[in-house]
Amino acid sequence: MIVYGLDVVVLKRDGRREPFVPEKLVVSAMKSGAPPEIARKIALIVTARLLENNVKEVSARELTRWMLELLKKENEEWYRNWIIFDRAVKRRRTEEELQRQA
Repeated sequence: MIVYGLDVVVLKRDGRREPFVPEKLVVSAMKSGAPPEIARKIALIVTARLLENNVKEVSARELTRWMLELLKKENEEWYRNWIIFDRAVKRRRTEEELQRQA
């Protein structure tokens, strides 16, 4: 997915900065169980939010929050899959972390 005119930097949890790549959202959504067309839709919605708000820098946590919100709207199981993966593989408690920030 190529998005022209999008110059957004993602602030990673470890402090690194990297360019925003919408395709990473697609891959993450698909790993959670979403089919490609829904994964692309979610990535488009997130990208549109960034464009609409003229965002130049976004935290990885904020991207995660948006992704989970959209996954949950589409299918509760995909949302759960993401949470389980984060806990088992990445050793994160994403749900609790996002609730503390809300």
